[in-house]
Amino acid sequence: MADKKLARYQSMRDFSQTEEPSGDEPVKPSNRLRFVIQKHAATRLHFDFRLELDGVFKSWAVTKGPSLNPADRRLAVEVEDHPLDYGDFEGTIPKGQYGGGSVMLWDRGYWEPEGDPHAMLKKGDFKFRLEGERLQGSFVLVRMKKRDFEKKENWLLIKHHDGHELDVAGPVETELNSVASGRTMEEIAAGKGKGPKPFMKAGRARASAKDVWQSNRAETEAAKGAPKPAKKAAALKAAPPPKLKAAALPGFVAPVLAKSVDRPPPGAGWGHEIKFDGYRLQLRVEDGKAQIKTRSGLDWTAKFKEIAADGAHLPDGLYDGEACALDHNGSPDFPALQAALSDGKTANLIYFVFDALFVDGQDLRNLPLRDRKARLRQVVQAAGKKVEKRVRYVDHFETAGDAVLQSACRMSLEGIVSKKLDSPYRSGRGGDWVKSKCRAGHEVVIGGWTGEAGQLRSLLVGVYREDKLVYVGRVGTGFGRDKVARVLPRLQAVESEKSPFTGPGAPRKEANVHWAEPELVAEIEFAGFTGGGMVRQGAFKALREDKPAQEVEAETPAPLSTELPDPAPAKAKAAPKPKTGARAAAKADPVVMGVLLSNPDKALWPDGGDGKPVTKLDLARYLETVGPWMMPHIKGRPCSIIRMPDGIDGDQRFFQRHAGKGSSSLITEVQVFGDHKPYLQLDRIEALAAMAQIGAVEYHPWNCQPFQPEVPGRLVFDLDPDEDIPFERVIEGALRVKDKLEQLGLVPFCKTTGGKGLHVVTPLKDGKGKMDWPTAKKFAQDVCLAIAAEEPAKYVVNMAKAKRVGRIFLDYLRNDRMSTAVAPLSPRGRPGAPVSFPLTWDQVKPGLNPKGWTIRTAPALLKKTKAWADYFDSERPLEPAIRKLRG
Repeated sequence: MADKKLARYQSMRDFSQTEEPSGDEPVKPSNRLRFVIQKHAATRLHFDFRLELDGVFKSWAVTKGPSLNPADRRLAVEVEDHPLDYGDFEGTIPKGQYGGGSVMLWDRGYWEPEGDPHAMLKKGDFKFRLEGERLQGSFVLVRMKKRDFEKKENWLLIKHHDGHELDVAGPVETELNSVASGRTMEEIAAGKGKGPKPFMKAGRARASAKDVWQSNRAETEAAKGAPKPAKKAAALKAAPPPKLKAAALPGFVAPVLAKSVDRPPPGAGWGHEIKFDGYRLQLRVEDGKAQIKTRSGLDWTAKFKEIAADGAHLPDGLYDGEACALDHNGSPDFPALQAALSDGKTANLIYFVFDALFVDGQDLRNLPLRDRKARLRQVVQAAGKKVEKRVRYVDHFETAGDAVLQSACRMSLEGIVSKKLDSPYRSGRGGDWVKSKCRAGHEVVIGGWTGEAGQLRSLLVGVYREDKLVYVGRVGTGFGRDKVARVLPRLQAVESEKSPFTGPGAPRKEANVHWAEPELVAEIEFAGFTGGGMVRQGAFKALREDKPAQEVEAETPAPLSTELPDPAPAKAKAAPKPKTGARAAAKADPVVMGVLLSNPDKALWPDGGDGKPVTKLDLARYLETVGPWMMPHIKGRPCSIIRMPDGIDGDQRFFQRHAGKGSSSLITEVQVFGDHKPYLQLDRIEALAAMAQIGAVEYHPWNCQPFQPEVPGRLVFDLDPDEDIPFERVIEGALRVKDKLEQLGLVPFCKTTGGKGLHVVTPLKDGKGKMDWPTAKKFAQDVCLAIAAEEPAKYVVNMAKAKRVGRIFLDYLRNDRMSTAVAPLSPRGRPGAPVSFPLTWDQVKPGLNPKGWTIRTAPALLKKTKAWADYFDSERPLEPAIRKLRG
């Protein structure tokens, strides 16, 4: 069938000339339909939009690229079906061949039709949802009426209003690198860099069976990639059974609860365990019969009957653990657990047991955790094959907590729980157990939902504060068809005529808003709380059945420095013998702000302007020095980085904005509306050292308000001159922008860019009117147009090089939602190790040399300057300036 559909595709290409796939190579099947979008610089630049269906890619050429703005109607010309292995193609089609030009893998992921795809295609009204790296949510392709002279079917690609829409076109304008290789179109055309990682040929497999987390193994596979535990198995095996007095077995004991912290505790005396994404359960065994209770004491034995049957082979006692469903990679999958319980298919669920409260009539709660776990390990091992299928002992690691967390995050696990090894078992939330997460999560109470009859668009959620349900926002993503089918009937069963929310921020009754009795608890992933206490970028995971709604309260990670003093400081080591020279210094002290640097001597810049190379250690120490000044300008804002791990002359150069697997726990991962992948954010100074460790030499934050990505926080005017223009003209231009902004009531600041231009920056604050990104961008454009109109021989607002000859391009395009500008004091990956340096206006005069500020010189010069001292006191609302400009 697919061969016939590809006949036209194959007839249009000479595969002896082009590297495009012929379609003869088989592609691994997937249990989800895949899509790809390829940016194609042929005769005209366009985007090829491809949806897997019936063994081929149905394909359209979208002239301007897909838009996230529902107001845009993008022309999509239907073209021939393509083979599935075309989804891994990125490269250059030779000139003279059909479609000659460069092809980039711009987006890829999975899609699902919103109805019968064949019927919708035949009708010409094709609705579907995308789950890509750059595009998410619901779209529609609408077929246009074919005119006599048209040879191809023309469609319109339109974004639906579903919570993923934007008021601007979106990532087409801002995402300029391949999702598969990180390369630009220019690099692809030149054949530079490594090719794309396969997607279609890889199927959906992400890890082999050997990578599955199996906590009953002697050497846990989850620890691969992390240092081995210092005193793990040997100490546990050596522990003899404790001699304790007999004690009656209670019916239930309230569990120890873990306090949330923003990073694992350092130092010795802590055991770090994998945090399982499941239901916390207590297993009670007496006289060969087992009973299972939730963390609040509800009897759930019937729900977990297979685990209870296996657990009954343990000695009489009370055991603490977590029930989980495992995905095909062996990682805990909470939605799958909820689905298994809902469908009654619980035979494959696993009980990970990590503590023993009572064993064989002895109360172990006053013993140190290390002794309780030693006893637990013995009883699980003794039960052997009778329990090993569903009951597994959880080991721990006594190495550095950060390393264990990074290993857990690399395996896409939820995080880790760190426990004091000398602590007794004390019910409630103390400081003996703390949890650190790879991704932010929270439990919320559902107080309503939005959607037309039979639909679920978003959840209205809250948390309890002083016995009142306080509204914390909407959760509008994470709803697949299967989840809606499970959740919507539960919501309809508790529908109410009255809102359960209290407080000034509580939502009002509107069309398509349905209230619910506050009985259902949802687990969400989110990017933290805003300053006003609202959930940022919440995504639904599943309903929680094990926690009463009244227990759901706002949970804020505690700063480690104030909550968790090191329980057992390491003994001081003898001071090493003094060494001399830069290399000796690097070897003696390769730790900066607590981050251990590998290869600290690696030269990132061959010459820092003084004839000496700038090393990774030099970069980290520079960031440590200037970090306190730099942090307020990047904290709370998604931040793109440019990595050059082999230095500025090396072959590797990566533009990175998303947090990847194995990212340092020192960085913050934030969800950004319109993108399901978490973004990098640098919220603590130590994160700068973690960035230096991976060779990040440039830092480009968003220009939003801190922790408010939807609100503009500053305007940046980039003066980008033609190559032949002297720098004095750039200085004159910066002063011209300064005068214009001051006339409009704004306060301008200036900095070098580390290149040939200057940035004029003005800080903003919320006023009484609406301040959004389209408004900010339009204002910046109007300012530049006004200056260019007054002196057209000197300035231009068109970025085309042909228009820029002899003139300065006034670049206003950095004032968009996802656009960035290099941070003040950020190094640049250019010869001489220059940095973007803040200036006083007295310095902006003839004779200014932007190359004078480098990694070597900037720290000392920063101490002498008062530049930008009043920056944060100079924030002004934008509305009055807009009125003046228009007036």
